Amino acid sequence: MAKRRPQDQASEDIYGQLAGGIGGLAIVLGVLAAIKDKLGLSWLATVLLTVGVLVALGFLGWKVRNGVRRLWAGRAQPAAEGTKLNQDAPAAVAVSSEAAVEAHPELTAALTTAGAIGRDEVIRADEVVITPVQTGCCYDFLMPKGRTYVDVEKRLGNVAGVFGVTRLHTKLERSRQNERRVQMLVLDRPPFSRPFPAPSRQEIANFAGVPFGHDVVGELAGVPTFDKASLLVGGMTQMGKTTLVNGLITCLLIAYGDFDLYLLDGKHCGLTRFEKIAVRYEASDAPAVMENMVDELNGRVERRYARIQDAIRNRKPAPTFRPVFFIVDEAADFFADDGTSAGKEQARRVAEKVRSLVAKALESGISTVMLTQRPAQNAIPVMVRDQFLYRMCLYVASEGTAKVALGDTYFETVAPINPALLDSTIKGQGVLFAHGVSTLIRGFNFSDEFIWEVVDEVRARQQRVLSQAPVSPLKQAIDLMQSKSLQFMPTADLAPALGITEADPADRGKQLSRLLGVPAAKGTKGVRGYHLADLTAALTAGS
Repeated sequence: MAKRRPQDQASEDIYGQLAGGIGGLAIVLGVLAAIKDKLGLSWLATVLLTVGVLVALGFLGWKVRNGVRRLWAGRAQPAAEGTKLNQDAPAAVAVSSEAAVEAHPELTAALTTAGAIGRDEVIRADEVVITPVQTGCCYDFLMPKGRTYVDVEKRLGNVAGVFGVTRLHTKLERSRQNERRVQMLVLDRPPFSRPFPAPSRQEIANFAGVPFGHDVVGELAGVPTFDKASLLVGGMTQMGKTTLVNGLITCLLIAYGDFDLYLLDGKHCGLTRFEKIAVRYEASDAPAVMENMVDELNGRVERRYARIQDAIRNRKPAPTFRPVFFIVDEAADFFADDGTSAGKEQARRVAEKVRSLVAKALESGISTVMLTQRPAQNAIPVMVRDQFLYRMCLYVASEGTAKVALGDTYFETVAPINPALLDSTIKGQGVLFAHGVSTLIRGFNFSDEFIWEVVDEVRARQQRVLSQAPVSPLKQAIDLMQSKSLQFMPTADLAPALGITEADPADRGKQLSRLLGVPAAKGTKGVRGYHLADLTAALTAGS
């Protein structure tokens, strides 16, 4: 048999449906005609009556059906609920309680938009405390389970944008009791729009560490210690670096009390306030001066490490050293060369010696603070910059320049602050990066009278210690060098002055070293002798 074509099959379907439709219409018309004849109504009334009856019957059937369903549901629900509560009652209560919790609309929407929480997560309203403060608003809340404050910290810039402010307007703190707890401050005005008063001596002394300045809410901010740490400060000219370092030295004098201070003032007058309490003060921008001071400090490092080694060999406690701070203003000038072969060689030596000092001196209690107004890529050698644990950057023109001061990978850290976005009209403010945390601070602007008062007290204390020291060969050597205004005295000159007449240079040096209790050092030309700073430190602190 021949197969039917699809076209023929479709035509037959259409004819069949048409015939069925005509038949159904004929039946409907027949029914309507019967009703019309029976009731004696017009065609319009007959149609309307029929439609109304059909709708009423449909509604009645729907009501009956729903009633039967509710009846059966009412019988089955008590048994089902009883079974579920008996099997998992705590879980049911927890689900019911969780469903009743109201989400905090503002924080939930903000953190969801910023990507700090997922779209299926909420910040519970009963876990949020919002406190208006003088400078803005403080949000204290718990993150959803499975989230921590780090999720907000990573997205802090995005969160600030959702609140309609910048990253500079926000400050985040973590809880020491709960990783989910977040304390976030949102300022209602640009930071440091209003200056904070300088702290008192007592406030500085009570700070747990060394304060650098105020944070955005006026609290003291700084670092916990300078033990085994050094600081690099960068920023464009006239941004307040010298004022910042003057405040830092003042705070060090209050926080640490007694220490040896070496100052290299490349600005020639920026650090003059502290000259009379410094072991050595040089106002110069010559690389040779920097090299000489670094040689002197590296000598102290070697002698201190020798004492540490002796203590280890003899199974004695590690010696305690008097803290030493080497502070250099306008540091970039000392790494520059004059283009000559000798100048380039000297710049290379200075860079290597400074690198060694910053890297190796920390274990012996010698810290370095460097400031530069030219934080360009080649201003301070990379091998020197990489040794600094603490970094600070004041206003700079670009993100690339900020990386020089804060580190090449700074903007990959958690919650970075871009120093290029700071208000350049507000002097002394900068980003402090310490222990992986960025803090926006503004350095203290102490009055000259306050600084002079602190310096005079330190100076008086130094003189009192020297004057009250019992007569000894060590004190005699110090008095002799001070009377001649010498910072270094060769062994050949100092030994006869202390009554040592040994002709052999080696024996003479050994006798003098035993008499003073201080090992000899090398001078600028390799001559062995004694530095006044070493003798003074040995007399005042035994280190």
